[in-house]
Amino acid sequence: MSARPAPRLARLLEALLDVGTALDLRGVLQHIVDGAAELTGADRADLVVADPDAGGLAEIRTPGPDRPVPETAPLLRMPVHVRDEEFGELRLAGRAGAAPFTVEDEQLLRVLAVQAGVSIGNARLYETARQRERWIEGAAAVTTALLTEEGAGDALTTVAERARLLADACAGVILHPTAEGGMAIVTASTPDDPDGMVGATIEPGSPVLEQLLGGEPVFVDDSATDPRMTTHVRHRFGPSMMLPLQAGGRLIGTLALPRRRGGRPYTDLERLLATQFASQAALALVLADARRGRELLAVYEDRDRIARDLHDLVVQRLFATGMMLESTRRRPGADDVRDILGRAVEELRSTVGEVRTAILTLQQPPAGPPAGLRGRVLRETASAAARLGTAPSTHFRGPVDARVPDRVADRLLTALRDALAAASARPDVSRVEVAVETPAPSPEGRDGVRLRVADYGADAGGRGRGTTVTWWAPL
Repeated sequence: MSARPAPRLARLLEALLDVGTALDLRGVLQHIVDGAAELTGADRADLVVADPDAGGLAEIRTPGPDRPVPETAPLLRMPVHVRDEEFGELRLAGRAGAAPFTVEDEQLLRVLAVQAGVSIGNARLYETARQRERWIEGAAAVTTALLTEEGAGDALTTVAERARLLADACAGVILHPTAEGGMAIVTASTPDDPDGMVGATIEPGSPVLEQLLGGEPVFVDDSATDPRMTTHVRHRFGPSMMLPLQAGGRLIGTLALPRRRGGRPYTDLERLLATQFASQAALALVLADARRGRELLAVYEDRDRIARDLHDLVVQRLFATGMMLESTRRRPGADDVRDILGRAVEELRSTVGEVRTAILTLQQPPAGPPAGLRGRVLRETASAAARLGTAPSTHFRGPVDARVPDRVADRLLTALRDALAAASARPDVSRVEVAVETPAPSPEGRDGVRLRVADYGADAGGRGRGTTVTWWAPL
């Protein structure tokens, strides 16, 4: 008689230790049912959760195949409380030989249930802390991305994608107010079934619009059946959150986070954290928009500076050319005069070409890819400047944008990249000249476009030696 309680007490202490050391909720519950079955010798142990929607769990049971338990089998039930809340009920069924559960079994189970309530409470606190940490890290990552990325086109996609992952949603959707008074989906981040989402509209008069346009969050238990939902994609989704993206009294849009039909409802904590994330994301979007505005202003200011520098350069070169021509009046000999005049004319042509190139560069929009062959050539030469150590001098002759089709322009740009790469690989290159000309007839008289890339070494004023690449294609 004295030997039996000791092993059961040891098993109880071991079960309490297992339950008390687990951190995640599912692990705690699994330890509870396993420990209950071990302590009492029950064939099966189940923990039925009182509110499945609260944690996304309905029932935890001992592992192994389900074994039918006859209605006459012994049953033992024990409630599990977390503070003053009934979390669920621990149910034991069946014993070897259909032996009934004893008072001692009930006492052991009660002790285990008390410890289970404490451990469940701790696991909930741990999970809450982890959720808060994830959402805070997610908001910080979005802010960093929006304030450091050069491009702004993916800002809304960044917010939608991060929110979708944090909320364990099947889609992250951004809606913007429309001129008609509704709201339309402008961005959708979803790993599957994205068709038809972008452009879906909440029409004016929808019951949720007043809340959304007023900056209030809307929580939906089932998007497919909720009469307030009117978009044609609502049938795809179940629980959903619609959160205002609002900062400083300015409504940027709405962040919607739907889950699949039949998915787990959002908890109060998830709703709170998602609402806070939306507020921080809206502020980051406003700050990113302001930063892009400052960068655009800096671009315009830089263009003003370039224009002033260009003015000074042109004036100086024209003045020097004028002095050169003036000196011809004092030089004897026709040959010398012709040589000086030729150099002066060449300098004037070069100056005019550089002025035209600079003006074209300033006419390109600050954002977006350059338009036309001129702009694409200028982009390639500007990109090569760092490798070459000097900015190529670029000239255009003829209506290159109007006459050169895209298929020929693509081939010309390939030849230009190859020539610039070859020039950058040669040592002592101090000057590179790029010229594009059309119409440039072939020896047979066919109209075409000609590319000429010349690089010069450091001697003889940067023109003494070098390599010239010429490329021609018919139009």
